[in-house]
Amino acid sequence: MSAPMSAEDEAVSICRDLMRFDTSNYGDDRGPGERLAAEYAAGLLTEVGLDVELIEPRPGRTTVMARWPGADPERPGLLVHAHTDVVPAEPALWRHHPFGGEIADGCLWGRGAVDMKYFAAQMLAVVRARMRAGRPPARDVVLAFVADEENGGRLGARWLVDNRPELFEGCTEAIGEVGGFSATLPNGRRLYLVETAEKGVIWFRVTTKGIAGHGSMLNSSNAIAQLGEIMHRVGEHRFPVQLTPTTRQFIDALSAELDEQFHPDDPDALLKAISPLERIVGASLQNIASPTLISAGNKTNVIPSLASAELDCRFLPGHEDEFIASFVALVGPNATCEIFYRDIAVETDFPTPLTHAMAASVARHDPGAGVIPYLLPAGTDAKHFSRLGIACYGFAPLKLPADFDFPAAFHGVDERVPVDALRFGVPVLDDFFDRC
Repeated sequence: MSAPMSAEDEAVSICRDLMRFDTSNYGDDRGPGERLAAEYAAGLLTEVGLDVELIEPRPGRTTVMARWPGADPERPGLLVHAHTDVVPAEPALWRHHPFGGEIADGCLWGRGAVDMKYFAAQMLAVVRARMRAGRPPARDVVLAFVADEENGGRLGARWLVDNRPELFEGCTEAIGEVGGFSATLPNGRRLYLVETAEKGVIWFRVTTKGIAGHGSMLNSSNAIAQLGEIMHRVGEHRFPVQLTPTTRQFIDALSAELDEQFHPDDPDALLKAISPLERIVGASLQNIASPTLISAGNKTNVIPSLASAELDCRFLPGHEDEFIASFVALVGPNATCEIFYRDIAVETDFPTPLTHAMAASVARHDPGAGVIPYLLPAGTDAKHFSRLGIACYGFAPLKLPADFDFPAAFHGVDERVPVDALRFGVPVLDDFFDRC
């Protein structure tokens, strides 16, 4: 009789299976949905004795929820969440099929490898191993494998918070993406970055008005030309460096590790020490406005009277009103600014007893490593769960090779996760459930 599969081996196997489900999210219901992946996850949980609920705001857009009883039911609950949808992928551009779940060159390749089916696999493998062994977590844990994170959670976490808040009753803290991954410093020490804050989101539509006319004529009020000037100005603008409490702690810790001072006017010197995370951390230092879409005209020889652009803007916690005012001023008086999507920024305390538990779990399996907070310049489902008063952290452990470009893997071609990194996170997460 063969020996039972270890939790680490099962996590790799589960991750491969999950990645073979195409759960591409196109921003509407054209995609395949999350149903098959949700049924797979639900089956793994029911097999070891957990009761699950499958929730579908729309057919095929499926979330799995389960409550895992803890050793001390009197303590507040912990939410542990992952999303099963992924952004689309074009197979012709990939070295390995994005939905093949292939292992090559020490990595597991495919869409969702880092965003974020690896953590769903770690969760499932650890829960199954502990259920089989009769090892409950330190407190009640609510498990959520949610749909639609890649489209703002409208049919996932946002919908659950708005329509089924009782599912999270008693939860005061949560862990999910994007954190718990390592960065190797020039001195060889690894620091594990725990997300304790993330930027807010505003999508602006900027519209210019001009005089319509024939393309062959001179036109001193061309809406497209006006819009082009504004977009160039906005695109080239750099908002001032502003350190939130989270980023200040991150910078102070990094400066102490490297004996290098941080200079707000020249942050690159310090940030280069954590390459390839330089881009993700650099974006956390200031507000950002990125032109992403332009719309104007319907015929080549007709100058349109209107032109519009859409911009993805990300503002720091505590700076929303200031950012809006500065953005409108930057655009200037010759255009209108309309907000058509908006979501909050979040920031959570650090350190706390829960982050001490994270640090102790990491140190047990990577002696000498440290844990520091950081601000994610993008957004996660933490925005929605925080509306329930839940303190949200990004902690999905990975011990990455020093040269692995983790930020580039998100939504990128050839997304992959090192197999050893995935395996490393399994005992860390298991240890965390004893300490949480």
